[in-house]
Amino acid sequence: MVRVLLVGLGGFAGSILRYLLSGLAQSLFQTARFPVGTVIVNLSGCFVIGLLSQLAESQGAFTDLTRALVFTGMLGGYTTFSTLSNESLNLFRSGDFGLGLLNVGVQVLGGLALAWAGRIAGELIWR
Repeated sequence: MVRVLLVGLGGFAGSILRYLLSGLAQSLFQTARFPVGTVIVNLSGCFVIGLLSQLAESQGAFTDLTRALVFTGMLGGYTTFSTLSNESLNLFRSGDFGLGLLNVGVQVLGGLALAWAGRIAGELIWR
């Protein structure tokens, strides 16, 4: 139960951080056409998860509970794109290039396709 609460607490903090940083970036760049805020959040999340994963791997820096709080909770609330990137990188690093490409392809292209399908479903439902 403690782990679940830590994930929730981290997710709460990460979601708020995503909201604030994305909004700030979007207002600074003043573009309605390109999602600068989302790009900054996703790319910074990828950097942070890479940095912290290396720290955890090389230095044993995180306990299981701290990983739940920071990786699953906070970074999960901040961006799940960071998790996709890190897991794909781990597949590439272990020599599973096909699985790494499959993971990226399924999630990115599948995500786009399902977002499109959801919009079509919404149009059909709420006409």
